[in-house]
Amino acid sequence: MGKVIARNIVQRKSGYLYYVDGKGNVCEAKMARGGKKRKSSARRSTTRRSTARRRR
Repeated sequence: MGKVIARNIVQRKSGYLYYVDGKGNVCEAKMARGGKKRKSSARRSTTRRSTARRRR
């Protein structure tokens, strides 16, 4: 586990990830979230395929 070497130097924004890169710079990256929700009309309706079964 790493050590905290300084606090409150970077103004943090909600939804961003902060890390120290290989050169020692503090970098900011947007955090990945789940897929965006679509409107119900935008979804394609799936139809159930009926298959004929043999009866013995």
